[in-house]
Amino acid sequence: MKQLDFTQEQITKILTEVASGQEGIQKVLELSLEAMMRAERLVHNESHADVSNGYRKVKALGHGRQLRLQVPRSRNSSFYPVLLSVLRDQEEECRQIAFRLYGAGLTTKQVGELFDDLYGRHYSSSQISRLFDHAREEVSLWLNRDLLPYYPIVYIDATYIYTRRGEHVSKEAYYTILGVKPDRTREVLSIVNFPSESASGWRSVFEDIRQRGVEKIDLFVCDGLTGIEDAIASCFSCSNVQLCVVHLERNVLRLIKPSDKEDIAHQLKDVFQIGRSNDSPEQGWQRWIRFIENNSDKYPTLRKMTHQRYRLYFTYLLYDYRVQSMIYTTNWIERLNKDYKRTTKMRGALPNPDATILLLGHVAMTKSAYMRKIPKLDYDKHFYWEDLTT
Repeated sequence: MKQLDFTQEQITKILTEVASGQEGIQKVLELSLEAMMRAERLVHNESHADVSNGYRKVKALGHGRQLRLQVPRSRNSSFYPVLLSVLRDQEEECRQIAFRLYGAGLTTKQVGELFDDLYGRHYSSSQISRLFDHAREEVSLWLNRDLLPYYPIVYIDATYIYTRRGEHVSKEAYYTILGVKPDRTREVLSIVNFPSESASGWRSVFEDIRQRGVEKIDLFVCDGLTGIEDAIASCFSCSNVQLCVVHLERNVLRLIKPSDKEDIAHQLKDVFQIGRSNDSPEQGWQRWIRFIENNSDKYPTLRKMTHQRYRLYFTYLLYDYRVQSMIYTTNWIERLNKDYKRTTKMRGALPNPDATILLLGHVAMTKSAYMRKIPKLDYDKHFYWEDLTT
């Protein structure tokens, strides 16, 4: 092509005329980018003994706007414009920012409004949602990753979140397993949705983590869901089970009239002692039986709580007294549930279970506190701990 010799003033005039038309600024940007890529191809052809081979259409994000570009090609397909990489990096950055805002609690509508302010272009809720496609894939891969064969301790719990299914909205259960790894850091093993919490639902979750590589778990810490110990035994027959003491205390106090609650709470604290080196599950069980006997005349419903299953609330006394405070309740996973609620509370009902799993998975994946080693856990020799000297 014959080189055209325009003065600076003529070039400015041409660009001004193009820019003044409908979507003119965007057109100038597209033309400028295409011109730079063509110039880059000329340099490439000279240095690689290559020749031009037409163009391919590409959509990219530039200055917050969707650009439709004619990207130059070379015959041997070795040419890739540096400028296109820059645009792609910006587009990826835009996706990451959008999802981080969404994961921090903003709705898709709020993210769209913020992007409108930042980039001067309206993004609908559906457009913002499409920016999350990469995040969806990332969370899905993480939730289906291979797991370690051994976890010393896992905490399990379900939290309820308003979720839409079709035209109906209701609270649905989202099951979470939080595992302590042999290096004393933590990770979420699974997040699964069922409409409600049940032992059969948990059995399905346990079977899934077995298929993903888990062979042995020494201790399960969970609430008092009926049949949970049987669901655990069906998949991990050698595991111990600790039912959450806090859940039991709450259940007891619901049966007590307000004027007696303070006294009963003090008695429960004496029953569920921690930090005593000479204590045992049998001693704890006997304290519980005495507590029932001392209060059952006034509150007869307490007599139902002498079933042998209630021994599972004292499993923690098998372990070193210095770690008992970390294993006799589900507090660690309750904190994660609070993080879930903090992220979802601004949204009302989530549009579907998949959208909820996306958010919960993001929270679980990015919880940096789980990367810190938990001190003192290695005092107990029931578990196998790695790297005990650090």
